[in-house]
Order: sequence, then structure tokens, then C-alpha cells
Amino acid sequence: MERMPVFVKIEDYDQVLTVMKTIRKKLDESKDTLAKIHELKAEEDHQLEMWQNTLSEVEKKIDFIDQSLSEPEQFH
Repeated sequence: MERMPVFVKIEDYDQVLTVMKTIRKKLDESKDTLAKIHELKAEEDHQLEMWQNTLSEVEKKIDFIDQSLSEPEQFH
């Protein structure tokens, strides 16, 4: 099958180019937004890990104090 030339009105062609430019801009904005979301999630995960570590340390200290108060004769 032979390919036939396609004729498009200049106005239509310009309109298609404008739409394509807008779509590309929105795509780039979406990619930037997604990158920022990933960055925020990584920071949030880091903060949650720090809080978990702090709570674990506090728990260890509380357990030590509790054990010390429950069995004072071991520490004399």
C-alpha cells in the first residue's frame, strides 16, 4: 500500500503543536512533583527510623531501671 501525503491546515498543525507543548509541560511538572514526593517520603522514613531508635533506647533504659528496682540485691 502506497503512502499518500497528508495535508493539514496550518492552523490545525499549530494547534496540535501547542497541545503537544502543553502536554509535555504537564508531564515534566508531574515528574518534578513525583520526585519531590519521593524526597519527602525518604525524609519521612528517616525521621520515623530516628524516632523508633529513640523509643527503643528509652525502652531499654526503662527496662534496666525496672529490673534494678525489682532486684536491688544484685547491685550491692
